[in-house]
Amino acid sequence: MNPNDLTLRPLTGDQEVDLFNQLPYVLNEEIADDLAQGRRRPARMWVALRGNRLLGRAAWWGRAGADAPLLLDVLDVDDALTAPDRVDVGVRLLRTAMATALPEGGEPPRYSRFVPDDWRDGPATRQAVEDRMRIVERTGARPFVERLRLEWRPGATAARPAGRLAFRPVDDDAELLDLMTAALDGTLDAHSRDDLTRMSDRAAAVAHYEKELARYASPREWWRVATRPDGTPVGFVIPARNDYNAIIAYLGVLPAHRGNGYADDLLAEGTRILAGQGVPRIRASTDLGNAPMANAFARAGYVTFQREIVMRWHRRGAEG
Repeated sequence: MNPNDLTLRPLTGDQEVDLFNQLPYVLNEEIADDLAQGRRRPARMWVALRGNRLLGRAAWWGRAGADAPLLLDVLDVDDALTAPDRVDVGVRLLRTAMATALPEGGEPPRYSRFVPDDWRDGPATRQAVEDRMRIVERTGARPFVERLRLEWRPGATAARPAGRLAFRPVDDDAELLDLMTAALDGTLDAHSRDDLTRMSDRAAAVAHYEKELARYASPREWWRVATRPDGTPVGFVIPARNDYNAIIAYLGVLPAHRGNGYADDLLAEGTRILAGQGVPRIRASTDLGNAPMANAFARAGYVTFQREIVMRWHRRGAEG
C-alpha cells in the first residue's frame, strides 16, 4: 500500500458519525450519544481514509468535562485489507492520533476492547482481535488483563442471601474507605494489584473511590455493608448506575472472613437492590483469573456475554 494514499485526520464534527461508524463494533450505537454528552470529542476520534473509503479509526473515551481521556476504546481497521496492510494502516493511524490527541508526556490511556466470549475459537474473530492487539503492541503497549463481562436479567435463576448476614447502608465515606483498604489485602484484581505496586493500600482505596465510586450519580443509600449477627463487618457491595447500565460497581470480602461464601450473600443483596429499581439488566465484570468471583457471579445468575481485553503503555513511544 502506498502510504501517500492515506489521509489521517480527526473528525470535523458530529456530522461525521456515520462515516466513523462504517466499520462495525459493539460500541457504534453509543457513539452519537457519547458525543452529545461530552464523553467523546471529535478531536479524539480519528480516521484513516483512502479517498472516501474508511480503512481505519481510533477513538478515546472520557468523562464529560474532563481534560484527558480515560480509555482508547475504539480501534478498528478494514478487515478486507491484506494482513500486512491492516496492521500497517492501524499503526500509522494510532501513532499519528496519539501524537496529536493526547496530552504531552505521561502514560497514555489504556486500550480496551470488547470481544466475544469465545473469541479464540473462530479463526476470523481471533485474527481480527489479534490484529488490533498487534497494532497497539507496535506503539509500545503490552497485554495487561482479560476480563469477563457479565450480565443479569430479570427472571434469571439466582441464589438468595442465606440469612446468616445482616445488611445496612454504609455509614459514611470514612467507613467505606476503611473497608476498601482492608479488602485490598490479598486481592486477585489486576488493576488493584497494579495500584499496590505504586502506592499504599490506603492510597489505592482513595484513588479508586475518587476516580470511580464517588462519581456515580445513583443513590449512595444503595451501598451496603454486610455484618455478622454481632455487628462485625465482613464485606461490602456497591450497586450503582453508570452512564449506560445498572452495575455491581465493587464487591469486597474482608480477608479474615474469606472462604465462607460471603461473596454470594453480598452479590445477592446488590442484585436485589438493583432489580428492585426495575432495570432491564445488571452488568458486572471480573478478571478472567479471579475464579472465585467468577463462580460467585455464575451462582447468582449472571452470564458471560463478552470479554474485555485490556492493554497498557508504560511510557509514550513506539516499537517495531
